[in-house]
Amino acid sequence: MNKSITKSITMAAFGLLFTASLAHAQLGSANSPSTLNLTVAAEAAITVNTSPTLTSAGTFDPFTGATTFTYWIRTGGSGSPNINVKITSDFSCVATGPCVGTPPSGDSLTYSCSMTSPASGTVTNCAGTPTALTSAATSVATFGTNTHTAAAGATGNTVNWTLTNDPLYPVNSYSATATFTISAS
Repeated sequence: MNKSITKSITMAAFGLLFTASLAHAQLGSANSPSTLNLTVAAEAAITVNTSPTLTSAGTFDPFTGATTFTYWIRTGGSGSPNINVKITSDFSCVATGPCVGTPPSGDSLTYSCSMTSPASGTVTNCAGTPTALTSAATSVATFGTNTHTAAAGATGNTVNWTLTNDPLYPVNSYSATATFTISAS
């Protein structure tokens, strides 16, 4: 047999074996696992449920009202997870009218907090009756490490507002915006 024909037949046989082994490798096997990796991070969300109209119970009694909200949180083991509030749009602040940023002497917008417990971990209400500010956020609640709410969140949380009812306020309608923020770490 001719040496070049033998070489060609050998090369062709080798090529067929190589192609067959590649085709088999591309088909895979009957059991081919996939590893799914997941990193669960600290997360938080808040939904304000009510925008109250502050009302007075009697002659020059303070104006009061409540904001209710739902929160969802998952904390880790570090940082200072919290809910804060800041007055981001003040009352009109005309002359002697109601004003958070520069209130008439002795007037203030204060609040108290009532928080529902998360599914696990701890939540601490704001201390006493903080004064709401336009210049900085103030505390509504703080959370402990490894705090988790249920999937439905923690409902029934309340910030109870109290605004001085000063006889100096001109008769008018006023509004301000309280912006709530939540953080987790």
